[in-house]
Amino acid sequence: MNTLFAIALVFVGCCSNVVFLELLVRDFPGCGNIVTFAQFAFIALEGFIFETDFGRKKPHIPLSNYVIMVTMFFTVSVINNYALNFNIAMPLHMIFRSGSLIANMILGIIILKKRYSANKYLSIVLVSVGIFICTIMSAKQVNAEKGATEEDGFYAFMHWLLGIAMLTFALLMSARMGIFQETLYKEYGKHSKEALFYNHFLPLPGFLLLSTDIYKHTVLFSQSSPVEVPLIGLSVPVLWLYLLMNIVTQYVCIRGVFFLTTECASLTVTLVVTLRKFLSLIISILYFHNPFTAWHWFGTAVVFLGTLLYTEVWSSVRAPMKGEKVDKKAE
Repeated sequence: MNTLFAIALVFVGCCSNVVFLELLVRDFPGCGNIVTFAQFAFIALEGFIFETDFGRKKPHIPLSNYVIMVTMFFTVSVINNYALNFNIAMPLHMIFRSGSLIANMILGIIILKKRYSANKYLSIVLVSVGIFICTIMSAKQVNAEKGATEEDGFYAFMHWLLGIAMLTFALLMSARMGIFQETLYKEYGKHSKEALFYNHFLPLPGFLLLSTDIYKHTVLFSQSSPVEVPLIGLSVPVLWLYLLMNIVTQYVCIRGVFFLTTECASLTVTLVVTLRKFLSLIISILYFHNPFTAWHWFGTAVVFLGTLLYTEVWSSVRAPMKGEKVDKKAE
């Protein structure tokens, strides 16, 4: 029952979060900083009250290590959001970020000297091919839609290419952060709720560097069309309502994933998160009528096929059907 509840939280929270984020981004593509700041502030406030007991509880992991991890986390969050300013469509944004397996494997081989099975190498090839197909198809759309003249088309393409470079850098930085976090957990033990708090609390002063952009979007949000909030009967600017719902659903999403990790094996968590990403992608395409060709669908299918192959879902599903025990280490 707890597992079903956790899965419901992940799907409802994360998929709803994508919808409200896209509602914000469609009006103001550059609003990522104010969205990120609002999410960080909310999660930091909740953690300060319930995790650190108003600062009275000492962290298990030294703050100096959190500062390093937080620097990477803050950089990844800001760059991922800022990339939306560079003609990056939301579906491509989601597909590209699904390439975290590639970055994790590459850095795992380079830094941790890891070696993987043939199936995992095959899965990474599939994910890479799928992302490459979607990226190429999106590049053609940028040239076709934005290029009124040859010069305008070249500028639009270079603008889009910069966004792709930002997503690639954020992907590698996120993988490096994951490796660093893994080493910390091995040394000090897993403290997920504590890490969640410090990852969102410590970066807050960094938003002072983005204060001008945040203030600009605060004004723009306040000038959006008013809408009446049900039950309360008050009228508020619609973008502030979208932002509030984005924050709440983001919190539900994060808590759902955390709850799921305590109830299920890591394989199950990975499978649920992967299926959630696929559902979010479909919602984004169908609800917002984002341009998505047959090649995009093919590339997306290849990405998720590679992801499922990496998690060894097929062997884990077949094992219980044959009466075999699933190896916990594989999970």
